[in-house]
Amino acid sequence: MNDKTEASALSSDATEVRRQKLKLLREQVGDVYPAHFHRTMTNAELAAKYEGLEPDTETGDVVTVAGRVYSSRNSGMFMDIHDASAKIQIFSHKDVTGEEARALLPMIDIGDIIGVTGVVRRTKRGELTINAQQITMLTKSLLPMPEKWHGLSDIELRYRKRHLDIMTNEESKLRFQQRSRIVSGIRRFMENDGFMEVETPMLHSVYGGATAEPFKTHHNTLKLDMYLRIAPELFLKRTLVSGLTDKVFEINRNFRNEGVSTRHNPEFTMMECYWAYADYEDIMDLVERLFSTLAMSIHGSTEFAFGDKQISFKGPFRRVPMPDAVKEATGIDFLAIKTDEEARAASKAAGFAVEKDATWGECLAFIFEEKVEGTLIQPAHVTHFPKDISPFAKEVPGEPRLVERFETYCNAWELGNAFSELNDPEEQRARMVEQLEQAHARGEKQKELDEEFLDAIDQGMPPAGGLGIGVDRLIMLLTNSPSIRDIILFPARRAKAD
Repeated sequence: MNDKTEASALSSDATEVRRQKLKLLREQVGDVYPAHFHRTMTNAELAAKYEGLEPDTETGDVVTVAGRVYSSRNSGMFMDIHDASAKIQIFSHKDVTGEEARALLPMIDIGDIIGVTGVVRRTKRGELTINAQQITMLTKSLLPMPEKWHGLSDIELRYRKRHLDIMTNEESKLRFQQRSRIVSGIRRFMENDGFMEVETPMLHSVYGGATAEPFKTHHNTLKLDMYLRIAPELFLKRTLVSGLTDKVFEINRNFRNEGVSTRHNPEFTMMECYWAYADYEDIMDLVERLFSTLAMSIHGSTEFAFGDKQISFKGPFRRVPMPDAVKEATGIDFLAIKTDEEARAASKAAGFAVEKDATWGECLAFIFEEKVEGTLIQPAHVTHFPKDISPFAKEVPGEPRLVERFETYCNAWELGNAFSELNDPEEQRARMVEQLEQAHARGEKQKELDEEFLDAIDQGMPPAGGLGIGVDRLIMLLTNSPSIRDIILFPARRAKAD
């Protein structure tokens, strides 16, 4: 029986029995969902406090705990209850438990949430246990937990019913606890490095900062079409212009109306930052320090496993210019190629199906994606991107076709994207106009020029290094998760089938 069939089979009879018990409980004890109940400690705190307690020892200490019932043995004489931190065994017997509490035992099902007050002891077998004196029903569960509570085997059901996945799967629970620690670790690292956290709008009247299809909505009062942000870049740069801080960051949710895959979700988390009077090499150092710090916090080491690979976040990471990487992989020397026509011809001669109007830089980037990207297993910074595809980055001195941009790769995934940010207002306008014309030529007629951003840049933005990190992919790596849906608490899903 698969989990979908199992979930259906669990329904009517078992649920009806639980509803009958709920009715009896209401008659016998009154409020089955009380608003007030105070425990004295969590299960983990209890385990830590009595870690040294010898087997077959009773303390005399009375404590109050609470949690969900995960197992029941000998007609409820022994129960395991779990809170978010750990489990504890509950022992109910006429020698230690009052008649009123024992009368409650037949009404308790797996999945119910109860509170227990009693004396702490350790059994002869070494199990930390509470001899129950009082039992309080805190929540009657009307639905049975999945059989064997070892985790749902149906992948789609795990994502659709994430509460059951976490409730019954310790690996999934740990993964989301680690996610929280990683996001907190990013924030703590950035603040300790002198960055100021800000919040920028999620609703944009003009979308920009990256090339992607947006989600569109409408503001009724303003009578204005708006877009969920695809990137916070242009607002964060305006913060630099303001002089509020020289080091700014935001951990943000972005939305892109594009495909769903094991590495893509329509809404996702990024950390984006800008650092005045720094450049892309300073940002490379920051990325290496951040990644190694996060690995140490989760694994206690900069070395960790992902699938069958061993990944090392120990810096410095390999740094390789994109033209060099392509030349090494294919023999094509793009720096020796002068025109777009020559670039297309060289690409086609080597067997690459580039677009008929592809530019020099687009040919270079296409071949990099085809031949090099998949080989970047250990972390590496790929530098010197074509200006054609990098409208917000400064040119490499002496090579105007390339810009001071890098992307950080690991496990063949792009994890971060960074620039020495363009701050020449006339050059910035020219590149954005060119980008807009290309978008309109592709049929993206709703795309507009962000005049408010350009006005801010006219005011003067200091030279700066900027960075965007895909937090979800980074979490996938650090938690050994093959799919982005494993580390997003409630991922996007198709509509439920009828």
